[in-house]
Amino acid sequence: MSPVVVLVGPMGVGKSTVGRLLAERLAVGYRDTDDDIVAEQGRAIAEIFVDEGEPAFRAIEKAAVRRALAEHDGVLALGGGAILDEDTRALLAGQRVLYLSMDVEEAVKRTGLNAARPLLAVNPRKQWRELMEARRHLYESIATAVVATDGRTPEEVTDIALDALELKEA
Repeated sequence: MSPVVVLVGPMGVGKSTVGRLLAERLAVGYRDTDDDIVAEQGRAIAEIFVDEGEPAFRAIEKAAVRRALAEHDGVLALGGGAILDEDTRALLAGQRVLYLSMDVEEAVKRTGLNAARPLLAVNPRKQWRELMEARRHLYESIATAVVATDGRTPEEVTDIALDALELKEA
């Protein structure tokens, strides 16, 4: 068993929204590994990061992705950083992977990076750009198809994704 399609990309790009639309159009189930982690751990991802640190979260995430890839045969959305793990990327090598991309201005609109955050000492736009500089090539290296979401509705992205992946609707 393996997913029909696996969605990857940065937070706020629309993996959950587009994933649900794709699942509906393909008449398959939808699963999100971030939701799996929250359900399994009984707490928010941000809490895991704060309480245990990023390495501990990434280990939990790696196990959740491995499990979901083995168990789920519908549309699967991964957390933005799941592709940082080399073993996870290797598991994705045989999958149909859709990378949803967006530029920093779109990220600002969608995730509120421009909102005043007095507790953040760093520039959120700069931080997002640096994250994407570090991750973009990883997303691209595993992607079967790439769809830019900038200025597009979730429905438009879904239509383009179905075409790009050559998937037939149910």
